[in-house]
Amino acid sequence: MAVYKDGTVIDGAVINGYLHVRANNVTIKNSTIRYGGASHALRVFDGFSGTVVEDTKIHCGSARTNGLVFGNYTARRVQIFGCRNGFMYSDSSPATIVDSTWNGKAITAGAELGPAPERPPAEATATPSASPSPSRTTAPPASNAPPPEAIGRIPDSFPGPNTTGVPAGVTLKASGSINATKDGQVFTGLDIKGCVTVTAKNVVLRKSRISCGGLYSIKTTGAVNLVVEDVEINGQGKNSAAVCCGDYTLRRVEITNTIDGPRLGSNTVIENSWIHHLARASGSHNDALQTTGASNIVVRGNSLEAYNPTTKDPFNACIMIGSTTGPVVSNLTFEQNYCNGGNYSIGVREDLNASNIRFRQNVFGRDYRFGVVARPGQAGISWDRPSNVWADDRKPVVP
Repeated sequence: MAVYKDGTVIDGAVINGYLHVRANNVTIKNSTIRYGGASHALRVFDGFSGTVVEDTKIHCGSARTNGLVFGNYTARRVQIFGCRNGFMYSDSSPATIVDSTWNGKAITAGAELGPAPERPPAEATATPSASPSPSRTTAPPASNAPPPEAIGRIPDSFPGPNTTGVPAGVTLKASGSINATKDGQVFTGLDIKGCVTVTAKNVVLRKSRISCGGLYSIKTTGAVNLVVEDVEINGQGKNSAAVCCGDYTLRRVEITNTIDGPRLGSNTVIENSWIHHLARASGSHNDALQTTGASNIVVRGNSLEAYNPTTKDPFNACIMIGSTTGPVVSNLTFEQNYCNGGNYSIGVREDLNASNIRFRQNVFGRDYRFGVVARPGQAGISWDRPSNVWADDRKPVVP
């Protein structure tokens, strides 16, 4: 779950997953957060301040999970259990911590109760925290761990919050909508409040954030070889698709709060990116990825979450493939991805005319409604049975 609106109040929520704060003056109270992934249960991102967390419990389901990070917050009566690091902050991103505990130990910091406690030595943890990491012998007993269904679902080796979007430490410059009309233009370090239209060749967009309430966050119209790297796209619940429609490459891009993720026209590459928390709209059939007639598509090494763990909504598909707008879908490689959710995780339409569509070396979750693959026997589709496996037991998926 991610918060993008300043002044948001979350009261009485039960969040089975991480909570990301990308807004100012956010209040979280009377809530429970359970997360067991390899990153952070509750993260306040750089550049945002005023977060207040009160009367809230944070449960970490893995020894690698951190609790409340990385500063610029106030914590009152917060209890953290089982996390590698409980309350994390630094001199540049301070915190105020009052009447709070980590694994039953009282933690205090900030002006209200005096100086922050002594930082752990460098060998204990690379990031400053309120107190040293607990050892294996002092960690909470297994009975305190959240149930398996409450633990974050992305396997550790796949993209997520620490490997996609704007890298930590990048300062963004305010920008309005962009219309890239010159070949070879390079845009970097922008906080774009608006949408991006590209009509030129070899345009590059890097290390930027796009918050667009239009039809598409990025639209290619006659563009050739657009490259988008280390970018965050927030469709504000209004994008019909995050990116449309062809001749582009996305690398390490985070996409959220959009009805559909990227539309896969011809000559498109999506790799090492994270698509999650799609926006349900009236009558929508949300797909993390979708193509309805195109050639030369590569989808490699991504986390495709067509499932909302908070609302338990499986959406429609990680990737939907059909020939609705074109005569054929050809030369599509879908490999080394994590895919979870959907009515069918791989949605194959009845109208698909397929040629050389390959699924191999993918990992699948079990939060679909009906099955992993719709119409697995469709001509032109190759499913490598030994290398497409379940996330939980790594056994082959038999469609």
